[in-house]
Amino acid sequence: MHLSFRQLSTFREVMRSGSMSQAARAVGRTQPAVSTMIQTLEDQLGFQLFTRQQSKLIPTPEAHFFLEECEEILTRVERAERTLERIGRLQSGKLQVACHPAASSIFLPQIMTKFLQNRSDFQVSLIMRSSDMIEDLIASQQYDVGFSETPQQRASIHQIDYDLECLCVLRSDDPLAKLDHITPHDLEGRPMAVLFDQHRTAVQTESAFRTVGCTFNKRIELRTFLPGLQFVAAGQCTMVCDMVTAYSYMLQSPHQDNLTFRRFIPKISNSVSILTPGYTTQSQAAKLFISQLQQAVSDMMETMSDIVSR
Repeated sequence: MHLSFRQLSTFREVMRSGSMSQAARAVGRTQPAVSTMIQTLEDQLGFQLFTRQQSKLIPTPEAHFFLEECEEILTRVERAERTLERIGRLQSGKLQVACHPAASSIFLPQIMTKFLQNRSDFQVSLIMRSSDMIEDLIASQQYDVGFSETPQQRASIHQIDYDLECLCVLRSDDPLAKLDHITPHDLEGRPMAVLFDQHRTAVQTESAFRTVGCTFNKRIELRTFLPGLQFVAAGQCTMVCDMVTAYSYMLQSPHQDNLTFRRFIPKISNSVSILTPGYTTQSQAAKLFISQLQQAVSDMMETMSDIVSR
């Protein structure tokens, strides 16, 4: 038995209206076509759905029982159609995003807030993990999008890479804040805040000092750059930090002027990447979110370039 959606919806209209002709108008077909469809449906089911008494269409007890089944099926199908339509218009769905600590508090939430506007039925998941863990989550297809420090390329991950430069953070009343850029010679012997020894930015920063024979005074070791901004503001140290942390500070405190950011030479690189699973097709929602994330990274690079050039 192969019952069609049209057969079920036509039968429901006949039951609701009690008339073949009225049902025909409701479904946009001719009365003979509706009569033929009901007859075919009865043949398939193996029992009679309607009888005629004095030109009136009388449903059989079996028809009333069958209507209950039809209503349940048609309601589910109609609900599915509405859901699929909302998914197609990106009004409904789910998106799972994993990001590294520097982007988790301000940068990614702002992008996600924009993405969720006018999408009241859309669900999102945002977790903070280390870059190494994000790489594994994306490779194993547990998350749709990752934003992390750039990993080694592998087939199970598709990545869009950005080579971001780190910036020197100074108190605004520091005499060095008047310079166009900062070098290791300018920071000779000054107390510094850096990430843990194995981190690539810490290695590059210390190497920049050693290469030109300047004393590198590591006073504060951090797991992320964000708390280092408070140490700099308190006059406890200077710091060369990643661009995402610097930009997040500017987004959160656009009118505060107690910190100044300057370009550091030689360049300390802290590349980041947008990661997606390599063996799956991206959803329309993921594609839209990634395009917004790409635009946000471009805006960040342009904004920070303007700031350090002032």
